[in-house]
Amino acid sequence: MGGLSIWHILILAIILLLLFGGNRFSSMMGDVAKGLKSFKQGMADEDEDKQRRYDEQRRYEDRRAEPPE
Repeated sequence: MGGLSIWHILILAIILLLLFGGNRFSSMMGDVAKGLKSFKQGMADEDEDKQRRYDEQRRYEDRRAEPPE
């Protein structure tokens, strides 16, 4: 009895559309999607940087571990 039914959600959605309008609501959702895409791209860039630093560190350690000739 205390939960939200489908009717409550539909009425809330209609009220939100009336308050914000169709264009403003869709533009807000577009901005949210752009933000998520940017966040994911930033995380991928960070992972690439970590992998590059790790590879450089291993190469440096491998060179130090080689016995002198």
